Amino acid sequence: MTGQQLKNSILQMAVQGKLVPQDPNDEPASVLLERIRAEKEQLIKEGKIKKEKNPSIIFRGADNLPYEKIGKNEPVCIADEVPFDIPESWEWVRLKDIVVKEIKRGKSPTYADNSSILVFAQKCNTKAGIIDLSPAKHLDFKSFAKYPDDEYMQDGDIVVNSTGNGTLGRVGVFHDADRSNDCVIVPDSHVTTIRINKILVLDYVYYVLVYYQPYFEKNCSGSTNQTELKPLVIANLFIPVPPIEEQRRIIRKLSSVLPLVTKYDEKEAALEVYNTAFPAQLKKSILQYAVQGKLVPQDPADEPASVLLEHIRAEKEQLVKAGRIKRDKHESVIFRRDNSYYEKMNGIERCIDDELPFEIPESWEWCRLGTILQKLTDGTHSTPKYAASGIPFISVKDISSGKISFESTKFISEEEHELLASRCDPHRDDILLTKVGTTGIPVLVDTDRPFSIFVSVAQLRFSTELLDKFFLIYLLKSPLVQTQCRENTKGVGNKNWVMRDIANTLICIPPLAEQKRIQASLANVIKSI
Repeated sequence: MTGQQLKNSILQMAVQGKLVPQDPNDEPASVLLERIRAEKEQLIKEGKIKKEKNPSIIFRGADNLPYEKIGKNEPVCIADEVPFDIPESWEWVRLKDIVVKEIKRGKSPTYADNSSILVFAQKCNTKAGIIDLSPAKHLDFKSFAKYPDDEYMQDGDIVVNSTGNGTLGRVGVFHDADRSNDCVIVPDSHVTTIRINKILVLDYVYYVLVYYQPYFEKNCSGSTNQTELKPLVIANLFIPVPPIEEQRRIIRKLSSVLPLVTKYDEKEAALEVYNTAFPAQLKKSILQYAVQGKLVPQDPADEPASVLLEHIRAEKEQLVKAGRIKRDKHESVIFRRDNSYYEKMNGIERCIDDELPFEIPESWEWCRLGTILQKLTDGTHSTPKYAASGIPFISVKDISSGKISFESTKFISEEEHELLASRCDPHRDDILLTKVGTTGIPVLVDTDRPFSIFVSVAQLRFSTELLDKFFLIYLLKSPLVQTQCRENTKGVGNKNWVMRDIANTLICIPPLAEQKRIQASLANVIKSI
């Protein structure tokens, strides 16, 4: 159950007489309503309120069912109209019969840059449940004369937002403490004000109207874009009235219970955030566990990663000699000596123990990402001439989901594609890596369809015989690589993970056989999350 559902259930119990016990010593609500009717008659005699043409009285019949007499008409049983049963000491009444001012909206105001009169708008009745007059505008003083004194907002006025999707039906209570400098405040035409008889407990009537908010939303009228809640709908509401002492007991109980519901709601929201984030955090933890050599056991029969890296270097040397790739002048070798790790680049050695984030098994090795790649480049740095059809042109948006999507790609001609392919020619089993904007997303090329890439995407090519492609994808997604990606992404706005920093990314490599065991285990575990 959500916090809102719990609150609704508590309010339902309150207005149905099920939240606190009835006390037979309480003066019944029928006597209370008689006093309210007598006071209303006095206000009519004094000319403070108008007499209704067809006033209604709701009473219990001999059969204990509710009846309503409107004007001079015969009483009619309304048992099928009232929304629920109430205790015997309670009574039903129309909202319009317990107010001391006609239930209506304010007027359409004429605004001024500054004046001593503020206009209460529906945005002043906030979702947080408080009245906030900071967005209130000033009323033009020339139009102030059309507002009778009884339309000035008073302490204890209930306000109901009466137009607009999303805010319609929201209920609040205005208090003198909400105004500043004792300024006069008038409601605008989007707010309905309700001034109840002070014999009743204000907060009780407020919570009844809060309970009715779903009813308000269903009984609005107008177009989809501009719905409105007519004052007549509010005025004719059936209000369950308990004895005055029970009203006070209900409010005391709500005052103690609803703060607990708020805390429950906060805990529920925090739990929802946690549950939403948990799968992603769990995946990160599992990936980190995997790249530390803790997901599957090591097998002493595996050829160690040091030999694997020698094979990779030898293969790259053959490709350099054959003129198929260029030698990387910045490529380094990481090795162990005396239980420490050293990196050698351009004949210079340095200890890198302080740079290594964790320990790895003895059969594993540290290296730079560029060390294991046969090719590392990015797409064209120039915006090509687009065509209506032809060869797809891939940018970050087309792979940000973790897969290549050709649904909304732009196209270039075959001739331009051939020109771009001399620099960057992605093929099946290459890895694409986002490097501009949304950086660090690796995608395995799993298609033979030709395409070109923009500068925002890097192409990584490696020996599929010496490295497991699925393990590499997991490695690039791991916190080990993603942390370095965040730390080395440069720029403001459209950030860039530059090629040299990508090549220098520190990675750890297990034996090939263990790579395959890790990726198989990860595939099963992550699928189940």
